[in-house]
Amino acid sequence: MITITNASIAHPDHRLPQPVSLCIGDGEQVAIVGANAVGKSRLVDLIVGQWPLREGSQEFTFSGSRHQEVSRNVKFISFRDSYGDADSTYYLQQRWNQHDIDDDAPTVAQLLQRAVESAHCDDAGTAVWQKDIQQQLLELFHLEDVLDKYVISLSSGELRKLQLIRVLLTAPRLLVINNPFIGLDAEARVDLVGMLTNLIITTGMQVLLVVSRVEDIPSFITHVIPVTIQGEVRDKREWHSTDDCREEITVCAGMRYSLPVMSAAGHQVMEQLLQQTPAVDGNGEEMLKFSDVSIKYGDRTILDSVNWTVRRGERWALTGPNGSGKSTLLSLVCADNPQAYACSISLFGKQRGTGESIWDIKRHIGYVSPEMHRAYLRDLPAIDIVASGLSDSVGLYHRPRTEERKQCKAWMKVFGIDGLADRKFLHLSSGEQRLCLVARAFVKNPDLLILDEPLHGLDNRNRTLVKEVIAAWSSQPNNALIMVTHYIEDLPNCITNTIRLCKKI
Repeated sequence: MITITNASIAHPDHRLPQPVSLCIGDGEQVAIVGANAVGKSRLVDLIVGQWPLREGSQEFTFSGSRHQEVSRNVKFISFRDSYGDADSTYYLQQRWNQHDIDDDAPTVAQLLQRAVESAHCDDAGTAVWQKDIQQQLLELFHLEDVLDKYVISLSSGELRKLQLIRVLLTAPRLLVINNPFIGLDAEARVDLVGMLTNLIITTGMQVLLVVSRVEDIPSFITHVIPVTIQGEVRDKREWHSTDDCREEITVCAGMRYSLPVMSAAGHQVMEQLLQQTPAVDGNGEEMLKFSDVSIKYGDRTILDSVNWTVRRGERWALTGPNGSGKSTLLSLVCADNPQAYACSISLFGKQRGTGESIWDIKRHIGYVSPEMHRAYLRDLPAIDIVASGLSDSVGLYHRPRTEERKQCKAWMKVFGIDGLADRKFLHLSSGEQRLCLVARAFVKNPDLLILDEPLHGLDNRNRTLVKEVIAAWSSQPNNALIMVTHYIEDLPNCITNTIRLCKKI
């Protein structure tokens, strides 16, 4: 299908260290695997012809396809596509401010119809296939009941599913997905693998996945292309779902590491940072309390009579399937949801709506979420992204002072990204961006740390690093943690309590 010979991209910002030669044969299902920031996305750009070449050649042959244009045959879901089509008008709290959604904002049904219309159907058979596959996918991902919802109001997991459906409706010859399982709960991950396996068999579609962990390589993959820490693209090799094959690919890509991951210098810096924060009295006191909290949008119930109390010293796991209301619940805690005023909610000892400002609440909280990642569209230096956590802003509207910059640089050192301080945020890899946003959550050593899917897109080493930082931060007795994840193994050992939400039908 694709033959690349000694090729490199002309644009230096998108070029790999060495020219690449590879072949993706007809019928092969391929995974590109490597650690964060090694150039996997650059390799994808080369494979799909995203940029002009400086040298070498590319050849595409789409056998069985009526059209040979790359744009018709190859469809790509990038990391940022996981969170929908954000633009400069999008802001973090917009999802929960329904009155700010424009009347011409698309619903799920309208967006799917646009995808069908843009697919350039040439015959009635393809149109019938689209209708059938759309219904199958809606049922598979349990999205039949959100067709009338505005796209902007979907959860991050629902957005991911919608993006998959939109692309599949175009009947691609080659489907490329960066981090295919981001945002999906355990059931949805299994469903996605089953659905892709079925489409491979029934339609001849080929799949190219980009993953940061060998654990995320599904069973239908036939070949793997490892990318090393140095950005070297290794030869394609056959894939088998065995321990020996996983070990071989892990070693080949240079992703073997020893524990602990946080450096001694990082530990020392973190200890100094935590010591700088005055001790807080009140271990065990209530930091937040929900009493019979319910949230509805129209006829749709998101939260139903939730009772929940978080005290200092507690470490909570917040779990539940896609669309169960986890992010909505956290939006009430973070003062991002105006419906909080109609609920019985106490935050940091004050009843919500008794005169406190949202900034009075936010100064106690460190926060990271998929929605926050989606909202950062300004190409600021990475250290400014971290510094925005000091003022609780999304985007920084003043340059950090000398002491603030020192504090931000120290937290970036803890996460091993201090060398990225002056690099532009949108020029970083998705994993590097996520580490910057996690550092932003920690930067003021908050009373309450809220980590909504903090490990999205991270390789195993960086996952372990973040968990070590969480554990070290949790050694302080008078703060509290709320962590959301769809991977139970990602929860650190310090977790003491669990609350699980169920999706309302």
